[in-house]
Amino acid sequence: MSEPVRVFLLDDHEVVRRGLRDLLEAEPDLQVVGEAGDAEEALVRVPAARPQVAVLDVRLGSGEGGGDHGGIEVCRELRARRPDLVCLMLTSFDDDEALFDAVMAGAAGYVLKQIRGADLVNAIRTVAAGDSLIGPDTRARVLARARDRENRSAPPELARLTPRERQILALVGEGLTNRQIGERLYLAEKTVKNRISGILGKLGVGRRVQAAVIAERLRESG
Repeated sequence: MSEPVRVFLLDDHEVVRRGLRDLLEAEPDLQVVGEAGDAEEALVRVPAARPQVAVLDVRLGSGEGGGDHGGIEVCRELRARRPDLVCLMLTSFDDDEALFDAVMAGAAGYVLKQIRGADLVNAIRTVAAGDSLIGPDTRARVLARARDRENRSAPPELARLTPRERQILALVGEGLTNRQIGERLYLAEKTVKNRISGILGKLGVGRRVQAAVIAERLRESG
């Protein structure tokens, strides 16, 4: 039997954390290895807890280390320190600005607290398995938000891409899967996957949807 998925919880409401802990620990394949009530505490405790998935509240308290989107800042910082850590954002508000920021911070998913317990458990399993919860509808919202940003200039990292990589990036921006890109460019699916990993590295981003946002900005600027 495989080891349970190690989960860390960040929420500034103790009752919410306790409810989440009880929900997750009822599942044999999930293990809560730590929790925190604010951003500073989370940044200290996560490295020692060594979770695979961090469930982060988007809106923390207004005190030091908090702020409206304090959880997103925690996601950005944790992902910078541990790129292998998967962050799942949890929020009470359907906020496009927070959604955009969460995706750009490297979050693998963004779910509302109104979600059913069973669906949240499945969401954690999904992101722990390496899949994203940023679906087509969410991706469209992120791209729309990107178009509204005043600064649409292409990042300087694009200069590092070869013409072929730019071609692949453009297809990522169109929402094509690795298989579809391979069929379009006559490449093996594994080759496309490796090429996209290299593109993400050159762009300094951790997730495919972030690259799609950059591709959209590049298309509009061109």
